[in-house]
Amino acid sequence: VLVFGLGPVQAQTRVRTPVRIPDVPGYKTLRCDFHIHTVFSDGSVWPNIRSEEAWREGLDAIAITDHIEYQPHKDDLPTNHERSYEIAQPHGEMLDIIVIRGSEVTRDMPPGHLNAIFLTEVNPVDTEDWRDAIRTAHEQGAFIFWNHPGWQGQQPDSVAKWYAEHTELVERDMLNGIEVVNAREYYPEAHRWCIEKKLTMLSNSDIHNPLNLDYHVHAGDHRPLTLVFAREKSAEAIKEALFSRRTAVYSGEVLVGDEEFLRPIFFRSLEVKNPSVTVHGQRSAYIQIRNHSDITYELNGSNELEEISVPDRLVLSAGKTVLLGIAGTSEQRSGKKRFKLSYMVDNLKVAPDHGMPVEFDVEVTFVPSEE
Repeated sequence: VLVFGLGPVQAQTRVRTPVRIPDVPGYKTLRCDFHIHTVFSDGSVWPNIRSEEAWREGLDAIAITDHIEYQPHKDDLPTNHERSYEIAQPHGEMLDIIVIRGSEVTRDMPPGHLNAIFLTEVNPVDTEDWRDAIRTAHEQGAFIFWNHPGWQGQQPDSVAKWYAEHTELVERDMLNGIEVVNAREYYPEAHRWCIEKKLTMLSNSDIHNPLNLDYHVHAGDHRPLTLVFAREKSAEAIKEALFSRRTAVYSGEVLVGDEEFLRPIFFRSLEVKNPSVTVHGQRSAYIQIRNHSDITYELNGSNELEEISVPDRLVLSAGKTVLLGIAGTSEQRSGKKRFKLSYMVDNLKVAPDHGMPVEFDVEVTFVPSEE
């Protein structure tokens, strides 16, 4: 009788899966989650595990943002607002994960829940008046953003609403960004506000459970991330980029952000292996497009060209090579000609419900079909 798998118990291999999104000109693309909870507020995970989860999922930086006012585990753990960061940071440093000190100011709407990250101390932010709390965070140089603005717990109709208190914070430079995505929720109103009011776009997990309970990470289901375009991988560079609004939202198969950043991400993801093809009569030739990123790009367009026919829909699958078929429309056409193929990338959102237009240059040599 053969028995397989017996022997000394082996520990699970700890591996990191990279998030393949290219850098943009002049900056590194860093993968970040700035809204994370631990057992020191209402999370279910010890802080150093958050650093390990981030390393395994291919992140570069996280912020530990436990609630100040909400401490459901206070009978089991002391209320020490500094402790979760102090536990998570050394393990993160060992794994080359940047761990940022932060906290969540948890108040009724308005103004709702606000995260302050890059705090020097959390305990002084624990004040009765929310304005005092935000002012204290601001005086520490914190980056402050509004969490889940359309959360049903504070917006019964699940539609984000802007209040006078938010205008007050913006005018005092005490509101620097908004979560356009929180967990699996996208808020188009928040997206619009970021554009109109020049606020930084963020996309965070707001994770409370162990990561694998909320996301099927081994099946390609990643947590939402804030892509930060920083000059280098450091806490200081991330902070500078956030205040300078150099971010994009990465949630599911969707990127949300300024075209300035989404366009180079798209084109740097792709390798057109043969931009020139030869078409014989009305037969098809194929351009091969390799997508080196983890994002599947969904393109739609109507290219009404007399000499060639191309598909209206093109899906550039993540990590795959895709064929773009080009067919001639004439049996006797001859010669060489360049074409611009125009598409809209539907899952690159440069504004609410508005994708990003792109063009591909192709060169076609026409050869008459043999009679």
